Amino acid sequence: MRPSHRGRFTGRMNRNSSPPRTGRDPRAYVAPAIATVLGVMLAPLALLFGALSVMATDSCGPDDCSPALTTALDVIHGTLFLGGLLGVAACAAAWLLPRTRRWAVPRVWLAGLSLLPWLAVIALVFNLPEG
Repeated sequence: MRPSHRGRFTGRMNRNSSPPRTGRDPRAYVAPAIATVLGVMLAPLALLFGALSVMATDSCGPDDCSPALTTALDVIHGTLFLGGLLGVAACAAAWLLPRTRRWAVPRVWLAGLSLLPWLAVIALVFNLPEG
């Protein structure tokens, strides 16, 4: 009789071919840490540019500016307020998710989405329409 090699090589490879999704993730802190560092740098910059964006109405006066400019300023200030709250909540959620491999993808998405309001405000300020 020929000995069975089934458990010798293929059995080990099948059992250990992918890491368990319930195990601890040793890199669970990387995405939230990067998002926190970038957020700490981008948030004050976005707040500063958002506060200074009101000066775009200096040449036309607050009442005679184009509707496109006033709408853009309203979007900037709304994004600073509501988007800032949601960005901080997304960053906190990325830190608070369980540190298992199962939650790795949502953790990365939340960390990335936490930066979106600050980047959107900076992009909007640099693309303000003419007054």
